[in-house]
Amino acid sequence: MRKSAITPNVTSEAHSVTIRSAGQLNQQTAAFFKKGIEGSTNTRIAYSADIKKVQAWLRQQGIDDLPISPATLATYLSDQASEHKWSTIIRGLAAIRKWHRLHKHPDPSADETVRLVLEGIKRSIGTEPTQAPAFDIQEYKEQIRPIPPTPTGMRDRALLLVGFAGAFRRSELVALDIEGVQFTRHGAILSFQGSKTNQYGRTEQKAIFYSPDPDTCPVRSLQDYINVLERSSGPLFVRIRKGEQVTTDRLSDKQVARAVKMYLGDAYSAHSLRASFVTIAKLNGADDSQIMQQTKHRTRTMIDRYTRVQQIVKHNAAMKLGL
Repeated sequence: MRKSAITPNVTSEAHSVTIRSAGQLNQQTAAFFKKGIEGSTNTRIAYSADIKKVQAWLRQQGIDDLPISPATLATYLSDQASEHKWSTIIRGLAAIRKWHRLHKHPDPSADETVRLVLEGIKRSIGTEPTQAPAFDIQEYKEQIRPIPPTPTGMRDRALLLVGFAGAFRRSELVALDIEGVQFTRHGAILSFQGSKTNQYGRTEQKAIFYSPDPDTCPVRSLQDYINVLERSSGPLFVRIRKGEQVTTDRLSDKQVARAVKMYLGDAYSAHSLRASFVTIAKLNGADDSQIMQQTKHRTRTMIDRYTRVQQIVKHNAAMKLGL
């Protein structure tokens, strides 16, 4: 007798297909569109502040709210040029463009009048950004040594040394977790996600190394600080309350800036840690590819910008005139 054919089970879990309605797909597509146009978390925060600023300006002019006409935008940009740098004006303009795209309004910045006003602003105030000053390495070490071995002092010492040796942005520093720190016999590997140039959550790593001087060694300072935390996971750099009470609250990037100014002086900013890494490494003979491995810069443009002033002073034939 012939055996009956076995019918495959097409409804098995492996072959199941989720069917979404047109409404669900449209909703999901709209959500992806919104996330794509909004950009990273830091960008959204900055753009939100820029939009609130232009909305306040519009109300002062007797205009209810966005959208904004090309003529009004040209006037707004002119007003901003009397108080702000080119980079601030351009970021604000980018926020306005995004708002109009997101709300499906025509881009007012595409108008020829706006473009000509921008060209006039550029010629008037210039486009050169203000660079964070780089410190001298000996000056830096002299400021680090006296930091007291309290929980706050140990945190700040580790913050400043790791920030400099790792060429970290302040947003990257405060995003570090304890479980992202791996100590090796050479130093430590620090893993993190979501840097300014990595918006898609890819894990990146930076290496820091032991220094002969224990007072300015980034690895030893990090080990000492982690021992104070008495835990193996969670935020690395945290707030410490009065009475040296260690919390689990992640430090804000503004507190990194305050620590830099407290120990290094008001002339420096949080970005000086990163700028100084590039400048000092370059002047000590590191090539661009080695520097970019640590900074995660994609091009050499920023490397040249960071080191330009120091190279003008230290590598200049005017020093050899015999005057």
